[in-house]
Amino acid sequence: MLRKKILILTILFSCISIQFSVVAQRSTAKATVQPYEIAIGQQATISLEVIAPKGRQVVMPVFADTLVSGVEVLAMPKADTIYAHEVMTITQRYIVTSFDSALYHIPYIPVIDGKDTIESNGFGLKVVSPNLSEATLSYLEQLKTQQTDSVEFDKLGVYDIKAIQKPPFVWQDYIIYIVITLLVLLLLAAIGIGIYMYIQKKKKGYYFKPVVVEPPHVIALHALDHVKVEKLWQQGKEKEYFTEVTDILRKYIEDRFGVSAFEMTSDEILHIVNNFVTAESSSDSLKQILKLADLVKFAKYKPFPDENDLSLVNAYLFVNQTKKEEVAPPADPNEPNQGSSTSQGEEPINWRITGDKGGSENKSTNANS
Repeated sequence: MLRKKILILTILFSCISIQFSVVAQRSTAKATVQPYEIAIGQQATISLEVIAPKGRQVVMPVFADTLVSGVEVLAMPKADTIYAHEVMTITQRYIVTSFDSALYHIPYIPVIDGKDTIESNGFGLKVVSPNLSEATLSYLEQLKTQQTDSVEFDKLGVYDIKAIQKPPFVWQDYIIYIVITLLVLLLLAAIGIGIYMYIQKKKKGYYFKPVVVEPPHVIALHALDHVKVEKLWQQGKEKEYFTEVTDILRKYIEDRFGVSAFEMTSDEILHIVNNFVTAESSSDSLKQILKLADLVKFAKYKPFPDENDLSLVNAYLFVNQTKKEEVAPPADPNEPNQGSSTSQGEEPINWRITGDKGGSENKSTNANS
């Protein structure tokens, strides 16, 4: 008997669970309107909320222009979906308006739920006319009875429900004007730069100030001046002193004669330099510096103070004797001032190279020849 009762209760609970499971899988739709009452031309928002199992295919209705006769649909924003556990809540909004005063009843809004169609609850929307003054009502009566042929809006006394509003600023609407403005500004800037460069070229002879490249002997002499100020050998740094002096001379020889002096030994440098210079004093000066520098750097020789000073003096002497001097640019015979000065017996402008091989020969070139 007890087993029979337990079996009956089990069957009963199973039926109830199945029923609740079926009910839980059904979708529901609820519609609300806010505000409930609007004036003619105002807008209201209808919210359609659908609660369905997660993953269920739910399709919201799309209205072409009217919801029901007299109620127009202005917009349908994108639906919002919220998931909670195994349930999803979809909210679809419709922006509506009406231009006829009446109490509109919307019986339901259909929603496609999978293969079925569910219906929302019904609701109403009240559209009221604006309150008219007695003068306006009297004038409307005159128009109705055709007591006047024309409509005078001042006497009618009907005005807009809302004041005229300016549309919000959206920069995308003006993108074409922004692009055109930027292009015009860039064009004006380019024209301005072109005019400035033309004036610079006409006034100074160049668009941009040329970079002044100092000749090799000027660079070498400035570097030797720096070594002189440092006074390295006076501080017991003879090796650093001779390293700087020889590096300056190697760099000068590379730039002056176009040879890779840094990759040569002292003897190779002396042999190459002898091919370019004829003055024995220049070769002797360079030889004294390089030979003494090798002894200091590689044989740990301790030079006397006079030898240190002599090395720096010989470096100055070598650079000054072998430098390439440009006394002055050649005269331009087309310029009247220079042509007249030459004709008056002034000396012609010469180019001179000091210390080169064959320096004993006359290598001066007359600019007027």
